[in-house]
Amino acid sequence: MPPTKAQGGDLVVVTIDQVERRIYEIRGQKVMLDSKLAALYGVSTKVFNQAVKRNIDRFPYDFRFQLTADEQGNLRSQIVTSSLKTHGGRRYLPYVFTEQGVAMLSSVLNSDRAVQVNIAIMRAFVNMRRLVASNDEIKKKLAAIEKKLGDHDGHFKQVFAAIRAMMKAESNSRPIGYIRNKKK
Repeated sequence: MPPTKAQGGDLVVVTIDQVERRIYEIRGQKVMLDSKLAALYGVSTKVFNQAVKRNIDRFPYDFRFQLTADEQGNLRSQIVTSSLKTHGGRRYLPYVFTEQGVAMLSSVLNSDRAVQVNIAIMRAFVNMRRLVASNDEIKKKLAAIEKKLGDHDGHFKQVFAAIRAMMKAESNSRPIGYIRNKKK
């Protein structure tokens, strides 16, 4: 992705990897925190949220929603965020933006940097979808091969078990987001 110029004229590069590390799973959706988005756009969270509130009709509930206290607590334990008791802590629960909400930000935030950041974010979401789809496709192909071979050889079962274990370990090696606690 081509670098963009920040307000001071310095080049700013936002990589897909930087964006992917800021995508979390909450309520079964891939989302980004308002504070993480604000940092990518080079503005304070307050300024970022004010811009969104001035255009609130563009952000229905499925584009942007506010975390509950439990969700914020779970997220805080997964990532490093400021405490309410320390300097810079938040006085309200954070908002998160779905992929559609992030796309809508491009109509609200109007700068060269905002355009380039939005492009990087959209590419990151697409990349994540592609990875999930390819993993599902590999699982289907393995199942078909295993079914075709049947019980011909016990060694194949061991090979398939090892492949599945590696795929599971690979998907768990770099978790994105947080795991929601199951309610009893």
